[in-house]
Amino acid sequence: MRTTNRNKVYILTNQKHTVVYVGVTSNLSQRVHQHKTKYYKGFTSKYNVDKLVYFESFPHIMEAITREKQIKKYRREKKDALVNAVNPDWKELNPDLGIDQLTSNVSAESER
Repeated sequence: MRTTNRNKVYILTNQKHTVVYVGVTSNLSQRVHQHKTKYYKGFTSKYNVDKLVYFESFPHIMEAITREKQIKKYRREKKDALVNAVNPDWKELNPDLGIDQLTSNVSAESER
């Protein structure tokens, strides 16, 4: 079985950074597009949460799901700290850029 780092845990926010959303996907570009176009009606479309500010990559989907559940349990302050560690200005990230390694390294350090 071949593994890739396609599986992503991601954090989205709205333009004023008042709401955060944690999700998991195997196709980050497509999923971000779905959030931006409000393809699915729900929490993110209701609160205009479509700005990608953080993501981590995993070779197996179960690892990504486990990490997503872990982050979802965090208090808001700890979620903010994850983002601030790699993206202190909360700039919108392009899901196709190669920033996975940076994000993964910082995430591992923040767990210590």
